[in-house]
Amino acid sequence: MLIQIIEDDRALSDGIALALKEPGIEFIQNMTIHSARESFENRTPELLILDINLPDGSGYDYLRWVRERAQIPVLILTANDMEMDEVMGLTLGADDYMTKPFSLAVLRARIKALLRRGNSVSMDVYEEGSFHFDFGRLVFTRDAQEISLSVNEQRLLKLLTENRGRVLTRSVLVDRLWSDGGEYVDENALSVTVNRLRSKLEDKKAPCSYIRTVYGQGYMWKKEDKQTNIHRKK
Repeated sequence: MLIQIIEDDRALSDGIALALKEPGIEFIQNMTIHSARESFENRTPELLILDINLPDGSGYDYLRWVRERAQIPVLILTANDMEMDEVMGLTLGADDYMTKPFSLAVLRARIKALLRRGNSVSMDVYEEGSFHFDFGRLVFTRDAQEISLSVNEQRLLKLLTENRGRVLTRSVLVDRLWSDGGEYVDENALSVTVNRLRSKLEDKKAPCSYIRTVYGQGYMWKKEDKQTNIHRKK
């Protein structure tokens, strides 16, 4: 278990790490958004504790950046105690929000609750040929090389692999990918997402043929039963 703490008060960051320290738990401690991004790209954490007021920008910006790459649990820990700040954090994808000063006992309880919630979600692993897609841990590889996918690319890949061999219409995909956006989305956005996903999955020596376009209908994931393994854990 790797926890990333982004807090510019080093003493407070050390105190949080000490309070949460248990066997099997590691910590990445960052004081700036810049260093946090470098740490995240080097090794993806499984939980994030995030301050909002940071020396080189707003923690909200970092939260947006993270949500484009992963769906890990995020707890905002900040001195900002206005209701609008909490609403902003939760709207951007935070799972919990605590204000300073705070109780370390309550922090531990909330972190454990977030981890339980994350562990209760089913974890699917899809393997086919050189692909290994772990939708629970949000790790996607081809030939053991990690592929970085946006949130919508992850969702699209999961929809296609869950329905392998079956055509998913463009209208169904648009609805499933952007239904919570509350605004009209042009179908061209789907074409862009499909093309980006294809380009990330393909081997330069052998273009990806798994995502098939069914003209006039939509898209499907090419079914290859002999090479496919699916694991579902709960």
